[in-house]
Amino acid sequence: MIYFDNAATTRIKKEILDSFYSLNSKYFANPSAIHHLGIEASNIENKAREQISSFFHATPNEIIFTSGATESNNLAIKGTAFFYKNRGKHLITTKVEHPSVINAFKQLEEFGFEVTYLPINKDGVIEIDSLKNAIRDDTILVSIMTVNNEIGSINDIESIGKLLKKYPKIIFHTDATQAIGKIDINYDDVDLLSMSAHKIHGFKGSGMLLKRGNISLMPLNSGGGQEFNFRSGTNNFPIEVSLAKTIRLAFENLKNNYIYVKKLHDLLVEGLNKIEGVRINSPINSSPYIINFIVPKKASVIQEALSRVEIYVSTKSSCSSKKDTYSYVLYELGRSEVEASDSIRVSINEENTLEEVNLFLKELEKVLKEIK
Repeated sequence: MIYFDNAATTRIKKEILDSFYSLNSKYFANPSAIHHLGIEASNIENKAREQISSFFHATPNEIIFTSGATESNNLAIKGTAFFYKNRGKHLITTKVEHPSVINAFKQLEEFGFEVTYLPINKDGVIEIDSLKNAIRDDTILVSIMTVNNEIGSINDIESIGKLLKKYPKIIFHTDATQAIGKIDINYDDVDLLSMSAHKIHGFKGSGMLLKRGNISLMPLNSGGGQEFNFRSGTNNFPIEVSLAKTIRLAFENLKNNYIYVKKLHDLLVEGLNKIEGVRINSPINSSPYIINFIVPKKASVIQEALSRVEIYVSTKSSCSSKKDTYSYVLYELGRSEVEASDSIRVSINEENTLEEVNLFLKELEKVLKEIK
């Protein structure tokens, strides 16, 4: 089997699974309980929160555990908009965000908020001047993803953060799901950050929202006041502690993994450029973990043919591929609807090998010749 769909989800690491089973067996009490077992679980949970915060130059009470990036994005975007609506009702995002961001903003438009959707340039990122020109006196939130989940383009989060620090009324959110543990980026000027564990060998249904201490949110869930009153509901203690280990392993191995994956990426790009009719969409300076390219035949047919020989790739974002006829990200990149319909996304990581890349290229070329 060759698994090249790691942007959709990754294989859970054995050491994370082992920790989860151990935690579930030994520390099964509700961490909100005030008896000894509950306090013991709570102490371990607090240590996990402290460990996570250290990787983001944050404090433990700035880490909110969630069920993943979708919930984190919704809490960040809607929570900010509703809490600060008296400051203004203008919001800024991009045209190529993940559906959990785009649809959150669309829903806010129904509540009377006005949203500016920034275009991307030929490299798949927003222009800083475009953002600056979109800012108004009533702007309260800017949400720009770090790494695009379809083409791997990397926005200059540090420069955007420095720009927005000049506007005290504006809160800066980034969906860093495809960047955390993969791309070395400084998030010190980011107010809100979303991520998901299952993109870096952790559990599905596990994630967090980094919320700086000077930022307030309107909670989306009403309940017992867990997660500092921002996300009520019984804490999923084993999953949350496992998240700390997931993040730690990802950050500890980030640089070595990046160097290795870049080698795989460069070999893949070199091979794709030799195949007739293939056109690479991912920009040169994109994340090496994601390679998106147009194929001269129907992408879904190629995907199915590859899957029959146990090579797994995707045709678009896994969150939208079953319902959308073409990729809105590629369309905004300047591709036609036909081109945006016939693209393949290969997403690799440190578990893949050079041999897998070579075999994939060989099978892709074979499939393209066989399909009428």
